[in-house]
Amino acid sequence: MSAAERFDLYLEHLSEGLGHADRHAGLRGYCTGLMLPLSRKSVEPMAARVDPMHASARHQALHHFVAKAQWSDTQMLRRVCQWVMPKMDFSQGGWWIIDDTGFPKKGRHSVGVTRQYCGMLGKQDNCQVAVSISLASNQGSLPVAWQLYLPEDWAADRERRAKAGVPEEVHFATKTLIALQQLRTLLDEGAPRHCVLADAGYGVDNAFRQALSDMGLLYAVGVTSAVVVWPPGIQPLPPKRYSGMGRPAVVPRRTTTLQPMSVKALAMSLPPEAFQTITWREGTNTPLRERFAAVRVRHAGGNVGKARLRPEQWLLIEWPASDAEPSKYFLSTLPQDTPINELVSVAHQRWRIERDYQDLKRDFGLGHYEGRGWRGFHHHAALSIAAYGFLMAERLVADKPAGGKKNFIERKVPALPEDYIPRGSPARAAPRGNVDHDAAPSAELPTDRSSRAVPLLRQVKHKASLVTQ
Repeated sequence: MSAAERFDLYLEHLSEGLGHADRHAGLRGYCTGLMLPLSRKSVEPMAARVDPMHASARHQALHHFVAKAQWSDTQMLRRVCQWVMPKMDFSQGGWWIIDDTGFPKKGRHSVGVTRQYCGMLGKQDNCQVAVSISLASNQGSLPVAWQLYLPEDWAADRERRAKAGVPEEVHFATKTLIALQQLRTLLDEGAPRHCVLADAGYGVDNAFRQALSDMGLLYAVGVTSAVVVWPPGIQPLPPKRYSGMGRPAVVPRRTTTLQPMSVKALAMSLPPEAFQTITWREGTNTPLRERFAAVRVRHAGGNVGKARLRPEQWLLIEWPASDAEPSKYFLSTLPQDTPINELVSVAHQRWRIERDYQDLKRDFGLGHYEGRGWRGFHHHAALSIAAYGFLMAERLVADKPAGGKKNFIERKVPALPEDYIPRGSPARAAPRGNVDHDAAPSAELPTDRSSRAVPLLRQVKHKASLVTQ
């Protein structure tokens, strides 16, 4: 079976969740456009390349499909997951990776735009931020949940909500709460209970970590140097005896000589022999290795206040030999007998979601949507992930590098006529009052992607629930 035939089967599988048959052409056109080597993957340039002889009509059809049509982006992601995940090998374990990503945006009318930290820029600026969860194995990872973070000023502004089409049931929620709800939904649909990975923006929240434990999930999450723990071998005094009045005390007692300490202070107090150099994976040019120490601690609070006595867990410390102090800290509930090299390997699997975002933005137009509405934002992201998911599945089952297959759709698209004038050119100007534009880097598809050959599993059609193994 050729790649084009597999692409047809893939689109047929995704189309079953669209509701109406007249949306199938929109799905094919949009995914095809996202997979072409265009520098800009918004609706207009994709329509001009996919159907150059009827660019105006195709532009209107694709815009309606992504911005107006009432199909579920959540169900789309589930169907992508159903296609890709059976081709991944989870025999050596899997991970849920939580993160968020930003999209620089001008103005104030695009849904969710406000001045906030944008990881893409590395600073505070006008942007949109979305929270996602990827399901990962040693072979790769794929986003399976995606939701825009709606800042408080947006959540409280009825007029802007109405113009952007924000659903009534969407209220303000922190990024950690969004991620936890995404996880609960996935687990309710039958998803496996893999270990959860997240950076310090999530891991520093004690309530977030406790919620993961309450869901029966192990975790390995980053924390800041200010997090307070009871060091190894220190057993805090039990809470004060209940007097019969008020609430029983739950906070362990502290004395002048019995105090918890920050993870930074604990790391600085460890002897040099507590650290060992560990290699966790092969990098682009050289193996990735660093000095680490792992000790058993009990969480003793957060950045502020105190907390009840918690079970022991791992504190993993990363301290480059050339630095004056440790660079990273992780708390993990992996079993007590977990070797330190496994702790290091698991904690550093987060790089996969960074690669997801890089590929999705560079190659599949994730940040190129120019509309302002809630529905279009989520539809565009789901379709970008769908295009990404197909090529990921191709890499998983290919016997040769996927770079040779990335252009199979492009070859089916007719070349542009010499006298063709694209919409929006000076000779054919159109108003742009309802879209936002932002510069984007070139999205040329790389040709040197590596692949790993695995057996092609028989594809079984499912209802739109999460089936991964």
